[in-house]
Order: sequence, then structure tokens, then C-alpha cells
Amino acid sequence: MPGSELHASWEISSVPEPRGAGGTGKAQSHNPVAHAGEKSDTCVVPEKPSNKGARQSGDPAEMVEGRRVAKGNVSKNPAPRTPSRAKVASMGLEGVRIAAKRDKKLRFTALLHHITPTLLIESFYALRQDAAVGVDGVTWQDYEEGLHERVQALHRQIHVGGYRAKPSRRVLIPKADGKQRALGIASLEDKIVQQAAVTVLNTIYEEDFLGFSYGFRQGRSQHNALDALMVGIKSRHVNWILDADIAAFFDEIDHDWMLKFLEHRIADQRILRLIGKWLKAGVIEDGVRVGATKGTPQGAVISPLLANIYLHYALDQWTQQWRQRHARGQVIAVRYADDSVFGFKSEAKARQFLAAMQDRLAKFGLTLHAKKTRLIEFGRFAASTRKRRGQDKPETFDFLGFTHCCSTTRAGLFQVRRLTVKKRMRTKIAEIRAELMRRRHQPIAVVGQWLNRVVRGYLNYHAVPGNLYRLGSMCKDIRRAWRHSLMRRSQKPKMPWTRFSRIAQRFMPPMRNMHPYPEDRFYASHT
Repeated sequence: MPGSELHASWEISSVPEPRGAGGTGKAQSHNPVAHAGEKSDTCVVPEKPSNKGARQSGDPAEMVEGRRVAKGNVSKNPAPRTPSRAKVASMGLEGVRIAAKRDKKLRFTALLHHITPTLLIESFYALRQDAAVGVDGVTWQDYEEGLHERVQALHRQIHVGGYRAKPSRRVLIPKADGKQRALGIASLEDKIVQQAAVTVLNTIYEEDFLGFSYGFRQGRSQHNALDALMVGIKSRHVNWILDADIAAFFDEIDHDWMLKFLEHRIADQRILRLIGKWLKAGVIEDGVRVGATKGTPQGAVISPLLANIYLHYALDQWTQQWRQRHARGQVIAVRYADDSVFGFKSEAKARQFLAAMQDRLAKFGLTLHAKKTRLIEFGRFAASTRKRRGQDKPETFDFLGFTHCCSTTRAGLFQVRRLTVKKRMRTKIAEIRAELMRRRHQPIAVVGQWLNRVVRGYLNYHAVPGNLYRLGSMCKDIRRAWRHSLMRRSQKPKMPWTRFSRIAQRFMPPMRNMHPYPEDRFYASHT
């Protein structure tokens, strides 16, 4: 797959060596001489007057007393420790990114100083204003009052070691399959610090993550992953699809392995202690604090990045090595968070990869979901092959809200058709129907504007080429539900279809494709 070979990868066989003696503020490397200019900290040497003039003239405090500065090099900028360091040191986080890109084994020992009051303020304004509050009960609007004083105090606590992570507030939300997902809502100050840490760490790990990793990354979205998958299936010799899902991934992350993975790149013990505090903060359940021994709370700002780092070492690098060493034929891979899709030419290699993948994940305390992990025959020749064997049409698989089906164009060419998952669509219709009945006594214009926002938001994600027919049936059901709620406003239902059609035409968004064809967007972003 074109996007999978953008970055090189390797297997980490051991935990990196502990930081040697040398003080803080330096980036450690296996070759410190060759990479002396790739350090993460900045060269801060204050400019001060020369003492020579004081000894010669007998004036011990010429600068304090307002006298002319002694002659010498005091008017010049301090020289950097190495010639190549001047450019890197002056760029802050950009210098960290350059160093991380240049040397994939470089360890950074000074990163906390990049968390500045300015970055904390930027992180605060990057948070959602209407987000749920944590155990502290502080809202975004409350914290904005006296923001600069609060940030200065928070910055001081971080750098003197007085910062303490608060436990998260547990919230249960319903899932599409009827189950509930436990979310951990962190306090506002924890969110701010986590957002700042994510900004710093992203400069390093965005240079490490492989091309087939799409979840929670800068400049990458779910549709980018969907495009890469479709292009890979259509352009490569793919006959079998492995749809893999890790069971309770965020709840099963091993803390010891998490910190070991971080130590491959991060040698700043202050950053590692911060992350350790967030991992072990736990949750408040029934008014009692419950400490965490494993996992990272879903809903925390830092959790998506930690999940990507964990899977980068536990799965992604191993996948890259496996297909280079053991694959026969072309292998495609697309991962979004804990959901992954792999494509193989032969069934034997697909089953070999599945067995090896299960063993690999077991080393790090992870297992595949038995019901959601499936190996199916899928691809350009799947329909004809199954027809010769007297079997039904090729099976389908779900990925990122779409059901992927083997189909053909009007010209008879193979294509992958994406349809909205029926179960999720029906759940959405039921939610809209219930809300329309609750709002039935509100003015039509108010309900219409609300419905327009909801339907338009749904179409912005699901309106892809080939899916308009299913979305059209969904919009018909929504129109019927809206008319039904309007007719229940009184004992004398009077809402003929002619009148309602004018109302629906005014407020319902038009049905059209909101996304280009996958090939167009994929090749445009990779050329």
C-alpha cells in the first residue's frame, strides 16, 4: 500500500539503557559525537559584563552604577557549544522535531522546559468550552477568569514537582451494540497539562509513527484511513481480509510496558513522572477513589497518544517486519486506534499472520476480540471464485462506521462499495425520532434548525460516493418521523404532505456527495 512505506521501522528488542552521567538538558544518542547538534534543549547563556575592566580600573560595579560597559566581547551574542547547534536551539519544538527526524534512536533528556506558560494558555484554548467537568467541578468559563494567574501557578507547580494529578470522574455512555463504555473525565488543569504534553511529544512521535497508522494523528482522519484501505484493496493483489479488533484495549494497557516504550525516546524523568501520575491517578467511583493498575482512561487528552505509542511498539513495527520477512505477495495494513484491517494474497499467509499476531499481542497483555476479529475472502476475484465453488456472495466487513462490500461498476469493473452500517443508522434514526417527539411543541423553525444541524453533521461523515441510496432511505424515515411529531401537537392532526414537503425542503439539507472518490483524495495527499 502506498502509504505504508512512508516511514522505516525496526523492532525494539530491549529496554533502552539508563541515562548516563552527564547532567540534564542533553539529548542522549548511541553516537553522541555524530549527533551533537541534535539535542532538544536550548542553549541559554546570559550575556554579562566583563570582569576584566573591574580589575583594571578598580570600579567593581560599573554596570550597576550606570557607567560605560568595559571593552571586550560583552556586546556579542554567546557562541553555541557546537556550530550546528545554533539553528536547532533557536527553533524550540521545531528543533526537537528536526532532531527526532534525523536520528530515530535519539533520546531526549530535556523536554519539560518546553511546557511554558504560553503553551499552557494555548492548550487551555484548545480544549472544548462545553466539555464535561471533572471531579474538581471547574468549568472552562470559570478557569478563564484569572487565567494568567492560574496558569503561572500551575506552571510553577509543574516545574518544582508540586503538581498532583487528580482522579478522573467515571461516566458511562451507551455504545452502538447496546453496551456501555466507561469514560474518564479529567479535571480541567489535568486536561491543560496533558494537552501541553501532547503538543511536545507529538513533535517526536509524529516522526516515528508508520504510514498505515491513522488514528488520532495530526493531519489524518478516519476518511484518510478509509481511502487508503479502498485504494489498497483495488490496486494490490488482495484476496483475503483480516478484520482485527483488540478487546478492551484502553483498559488493558500495561503501565510497565507503557513506560518502557516511552523510555526508548524519552529520557526526561520529569516527563515520565508526569505520565506515570496520569496513568495511576485512577477514578472516582461512588465517591471512593479507585487506583488504576493498568489501562488509561478513555476521554483523557493524553490517552490517544499513549495508545498510539503502545501499539507502535507492540504491533506496528512488528507488522512491518513480518511482511518484509515472511510475506509472500503483497500485504496491506490500515490501523485506526485499536481497529485494524489487513489484506493478503493467500489464505495460508493470512492465517499465519493471525496466529503470529495473537502471540505478539499476548506478550504485552492484549488479546483479540473473538467475535469482532474475522478472516474473510474479499477482493477482486472473491465473487467469481466463490461462485465456482457454489458459494454465496463474498462476506462483508465493517470498518469505521461503513460496511465494505464487493461490487462492480456499470462497466463491470471491480469496486469496493461502502455503506452506512445498518445497525448504527437505525440507532441514529431512533434517537432523532425520540427527540422530535420531545420537541414537538416547539416552533417549527426551531425544530427545523436543530434537525438541519443533526442531519448535516451525519451527512458530512457518511455521504461518500456509493452511499447516497442508503442515506436517502434514512432521510425519508426522518421526514416521516418529523411529520408524525407535528401531527401529534393537537387532537386535530392537520399536516398534509404538500405543506410538510415545503417545510422539509426548507430545513432538510440536500442529498449529495460530501467527499471525493477515494483514489482522488489518496493520491492527491501522497504525491
